Amino acid sequence: MGSMFQGETAITIDDKGRLAIPTAFREQVASVCGNRLVITYDAFESTGLYIYPYPAWEPVRDRVNALSKTKRAHRVLQLKLVGAAEIVELDGNGRISIPASHRKVAGIDRRAVLVGMGDKFQLMSEADHMALAQQALGDEDLGDELEGFNP
Repeated sequence: MGSMFQGETAITIDDKGRLAIPTAFREQVASVCGNRLVITYDAFESTGLYIYPYPAWEPVRDRVNALSKTKRAHRVLQLKLVGAAEIVELDGNGRISIPASHRKVAGIDRRAVLVGMGDKFQLMSEADHMALAQQALGDEDLGDELEGFNP
C-alpha cells in the first residue's frame, strides 16, 4: 500500500465524540478502504490512538495475535492493539465516532491533532502532541540505524 498519509491537522472533537477526517485525506480513505477505519490505542505511548485503514490493519492484527502469550509485553500489545480495536465508518459528512472509552484512555477531549504516519494516522490531544513534538532527540536515542542521518 505504501506511504500515503502525512501532515498534521488540528481538529475538534464534537460533543458526540466525532471527528471529521480532513478533506485532504477523504478521497484516499474512500479509495483505500471504502471508508472503513480501525481505531485502537497507540502501542508505544501511554496516551493517543492509532487510526488504520482497514486493509493496513489486518496484517498488524494478525502479526500481533501470532505473538507468544507468555511475554507480558506481547499480552499488553495484544490488549492495546487487538483487544481495543473498533471498526468505524465515515458518515456522509466524513466524520467518524471515537468511542468514549478510547477518548478517555487516550486523554483526548475537544482539541486534538491528527497526524498522518504513512500507513495510518495518530490521534492525540493537543497537549500530548505538543509535548511529543517538543521532545529533543539526543545521539543516544537514535541508535545505529540512524547513524549519519541528517533530515
